Amino acid sequence: MKRTIIAALGITLIAGTLLQSGQAEAGARSYGYMDMKSNRAFVPIRYLSEQLKYDVKWDPNTKGIEVSKGEDKVSFTVGQKKAKVNDTVKEMDAVPFREGGTTYVPIRFVSDAMKLQLEWDKSGSALIFRNGQAEAAQKLPVISTERKISASTPIKQKHQTFAVGSRRISATIVEIDLLHPNIQLGIGIANGKTGSVDSLKHMAKVNGAKVAMNGTFFDAYTKSSVKVPYGYIVNKGKMVHKSSGDKRSALIFTEDNQVEIISGEAFPERFEEGGVYGGLQAGPRLVTNGKVTVNPVKEGFKDPKILTNGGARSAVGVTKDHKLILMTTSSATIPQLANAMKQAGAYDAMNLDGGASSGLYYNGKYLTSPGREISNALLVL
Repeated sequence: MKRTIIAALGITLIAGTLLQSGQAEAGARSYGYMDMKSNRAFVPIRYLSEQLKYDVKWDPNTKGIEVSKGEDKVSFTVGQKKAKVNDTVKEMDAVPFREGGTTYVPIRFVSDAMKLQLEWDKSGSALIFRNGQAEAAQKLPVISTERKISASTPIKQKHQTFAVGSRRISATIVEIDLLHPNIQLGIGIANGKTGSVDSLKHMAKVNGAKVAMNGTFFDAYTKSSVKVPYGYIVNKGKMVHKSSGDKRSALIFTEDNQVEIISGEAFPERFEEGGVYGGLQAGPRLVTNGKVTVNPVKEGFKDPKILTNGGARSAVGVTKDHKLILMTTSSATIPQLANAMKQAGAYDAMNLDGGASSGLYYNGKYLTSPGREISNALLVL
């Protein structure tokens, strides 16, 4: 996956995690903030120590911060523009600050001093840190400064109608804040066994999920007791079902809820890179970088149910500010579903299994009831 290296850090980013007396609040997630007004970039000192493996010292009495690795060292003081890079005093265009127990330092200054490479992942609204060729890249999600994660309701449910051409598409939506400390994505496997089927509700209950949606396609019409799923499935970091050569789009996520939608061809390499905690392959792709991009033939689909027909649908998408959108609708073609997902705010989205498999469960009850038992599910714990 190629990403463009940022040549200048004049973009507005504030990366936030909680650091209080040197200790982070349990369950806090690392994420970035984008502040277009100040046009400044900041990174939390805990992220520097835990993710980038720098030595970070914080003095609560003097409000001094020292970041070092090898022969490189930079020293800050909260509220002051002057800083030291090794033994040279320099003036910054932004000052370190603390807010709500969080300590932030200017990322431009840190990157120059520590020879840190940065890349911008536009599709994922994230910064990618490269701390040397031998070390794995670290991704930091970025959101607007106006979002207050800790004060937000992590799950919201609503019904919405979308105008798509001459039609109106009625949909049921559950929106999940992926950066909220109480949220964890997961995969449900029917009865814990590939090839088995179970009700969506039971899969949710046995896994302790608050939200559940049907997952991949599977051999629902076989007379055999073994109903094989189609596509890659990853659960808790382990590949539980392979699908070599399958071109269909796949949803993957890390243990800290960073979501990507990738092609089937890219799946094996992305899995080998590491960090894939869960994954489901279904397709076709609906939205890419905020634009409707429907091409089921390219992904290998031949069934009229996908190519031309309307029907019950399930879709999953992610917004630019790192919220997950789960949508079901009783009747839509794939292009109509794509337009509805875009209007719902999805920056990237794909189709899941539909028809009688389409189901959405939230808070102990069905919002959309599946017409049959299913193979696997996307869970929100």
